[in-house]
Amino acid sequence: MPPRYYPDSVISKVEGGKEITDTIWHKAADVKLVNQLGDSVSLSDLKGKVIVADFFFTHCPSICPTLTKNMKKLQSSLKLKDDTKMIDTTFVQFVSFTVDPQRDSAEQLKRYADRFGVNHDVWWMLTGNKKTIYDFALNELKLGLQDGEGVDSNFIHSQKMVLLDKDRVVRGYYDGLDSASMEKLAEGIVFLMLEKDKKKKRNLFRK
Repeated sequence: MPPRYYPDSVISKVEGGKEITDTIWHKAADVKLVNQLGDSVSLSDLKGKVIVADFFFTHCPSICPTLTKNMKKLQSSLKLKDDTKMIDTTFVQFVSFTVDPQRDSAEQLKRYADRFGVNHDVWWMLTGNKKTIYDFALNELKLGLQDGEGVDSNFIHSQKMVLLDKDRVVRGYYDGLDSASMEKLAEGIVFLMLEKDKKKKRNLFRK
C-alpha cells in the first residue's frame, strides 16, 4: 500500500489500559481555480476521489509535453481497464496545474487539452491566481521537498506527479518522465482503490 506522508500530529489515548497512538496526516488544503472549460472548480468537488496531480505550462518546450503524454497514457489505460474488466475507474481525477497562469487562460488550456486528447470529465487543467497555485504546490504537496533538482519558488518546473488519496493525503511522488515510475503510479492508484473498497465493506458490516 502506498505510504502516507507528513504527519501533522500524533494523538495518544488510553483504552482498556492500553495506550493507543493515532497519527493525523497532513491533508492538502482545498483550492479553488478555473478549469479548461472555464468552470470554477475546487478540490472539494472531488470528494471520495483519488487525485493524480502535476504541474506544467503550455509554452513549455521541454518536459511538459512528455508529462502530458504520459498522463494521457494513464487516462487511456484506466479507461481500457474500465471497459475490459468492468471495474469503476471514475474514482480517479487527473489534475494538471499551470505554473504560468498569466499566459495560460482557460481557452489556451482547452486548446492544449484537445491537442493531447484530454477527457474533460476526468482531467482538469487548472489556471488562476499564481500565488494560490504555487502555495499549493510548495506548502500543501511539499513539492520542493521531493524534487531531486530542487524547486524554484519563483518558477515551479517539476517532473514529479503526486498521488493523493480520497482524503487528500499525499501517498506518493512519481517521476512523470520515467516509464517504470509511471507503472508504480498506476499500481498505487489500484491499491488506493482496494483501500477504498475495504473501507466500504467495513462500513457495511457496521450497519
